[in-house]
Amino acid sequence: MGIKRREFLKIAGISAILGIGGRSVFELLSPGKLEAAVSEVPLTEGKQWAIAIDMKVMDDKIMDECIKVCHTAHNVPNIGTSKEIKWIWKETYKHSFPDQHHEYSPENYEGRNFLLLCNHCKNPPCVRVCPTKATWKRQDGVVMMDQHRCIGCRFCMAACPYGARSFNWGDPRKVPKELNPGFPTNPEYPTRTKGVVEKCTMCAERLAKGKIPLCVEKANELKEGSMIFGDLADPESEIREILRKRYSLRRKPELGTGPNIYYLI
Repeated sequence: MGIKRREFLKIAGISAILGIGGRSVFELLSPGKLEAAVSEVPLTEGKQWAIAIDMKVMDDKIMDECIKVCHTAHNVPNIGTSKEIKWIWKETYKHSFPDQHHEYSPENYEGRNFLLLCNHCKNPPCVRVCPTKATWKRQDGVVMMDQHRCIGCRFCMAACPYGARSFNWGDPRKVPKELNPGFPTNPEYPTRTKGVVEKCTMCAERLAKGKIPLCVEKANELKEGSMIFGDLADPESEIREILRKRYSLRRKPELGTGPNIYYLI
């Protein structure tokens, strides 16, 4: 698909603003290049984004609404089979924290569901194994995914110890209409193609506008304080304050990945 002169000049202007004017604009127009560059807009420079989920406040109803709003906004289809695609989902305590589960685990968490998503790790193994750099970690800690550059090798899926990535076995735009009325539900967010991997990007498109992730916004609309989004690099931030005061769990921290999703218990 071609590009209009107005769009070309706009991209050239963006490259100058971002301090990447020394690189060829034609180079930036290759798949994934522009997305990667624009994702580094210094709106979040110096930040280290993280989410804390308060399990004393969170419940299944809130989790279901968080999943719904995320998948609706990002055009994540309901496949209805074992080949599901998910950005955010829920799982029991036993399966969420298998390394911390034992016969004397707190009874109030036994059988309860936990809200799971990409952990946006400090040391993401998925990034290290990707041969095309289709997944990368931004300076603000968000682990991104560029479907334009993904070749479907699924190395990142094998490397992720959290099951946070999904593979498109079919074309998401051809999903069963009875399971996905009105799909794609958000015309402003791109749909994917067959043979690529996708996952949560912590609503990077909202962060660029100074907004918080949709799941956090929805959860707090339903019950204030159920999810806390903030900057770990700021010692005075709300999330740092609550992590100092409350005991928290992270999924498989012994692997050294440095998960940035915390569960307050």
